[in-house]
Amino acid sequence: MIPVSASSMFFHEYPLDEIFDAVEEAGLDGIEFWLETPHFWLQGLPDGELVAALRSHPRISSLQIHAPVLDLNPCSINPDVAEASRRWAVAAVELAARVGAAVVTVHPGKRTAMRPPMADDYRRFGRYLSVLRDAASGRPVTVAMENVEPRVNAIIATPDEARNLLDREGWLSFTLDISHAMNHSPGLLTGFVETCGDRLANVHVSRAADGVMHLPLEEDPVVGAVIRAIVRGGYRGPLTLEIEDQNLAHELSLEEKIQLLAGEAEFLRRCTG
Repeated sequence: MIPVSASSMFFHEYPLDEIFDAVEEAGLDGIEFWLETPHFWLQGLPDGELVAALRSHPRISSLQIHAPVLDLNPCSINPDVAEASRRWAVAAVELAARVGAAVVTVHPGKRTAMRPPMADDYRRFGRYLSVLRDAASGRPVTVAMENVEPRVNAIIATPDEARNLLDREGWLSFTLDISHAMNHSPGLLTGFVETCGDRLANVHVSRAADGVMHLPLEEDPVVGAVIRAIVRGGYRGPLTLEIEDQNLAHELSLEEKIQLLAGEAEFLRRCTG
């Protein structure tokens, strides 16, 4: 069975036990845990609390880690920002190995200025990849690079960019963010599936509409077709619901969030057969 997961950041204001309780109550199989989940991040990343939450919720059998990205940019022109970004990406890989998470999703970074990336930006990106490669070596962790929303200063925002990266870096896998691509065009989304589907390790599932990303699926036929296509292609990894609660029409209670995820998971399971 293909596991359906949820991002821990959907439960931004809740402590770990309540997050795990909610995901379990929604009938999901797993969690993509962001290091920046506030209850965890602001307490100094208490590994023991995360392990205890996993052990006390045995129905949550799939765990992924998302590396920190807020305020960070591994391709930053500021060397301190770039170094901190690399350090936190390595910390995510190390945490994943300690708690038994199979996949770590990372972001590629961007040129600091709103201009096309230049040679210096790609050199910093290369340094970032080297550090990640070393961190993953010898650990039972898959590192997966996520596609970002196409912008003038973006890196890894098109299928060709992603495929070229995967061809150069045989150790690296790919996280498809449906919303990031869908916000540009359905054609871009299809291109990622066709070009990078053989290297998928994680799929972030949400909808984009009218320039707003990370919306609930609402049984969207484009998203449904993408899910069916990647499953036909042999994908059996997690489908991670990455919904931004701040983009919803009103603030949801915990029970409303649970109900929303349960409905989203039902749709995904129909798509996967």
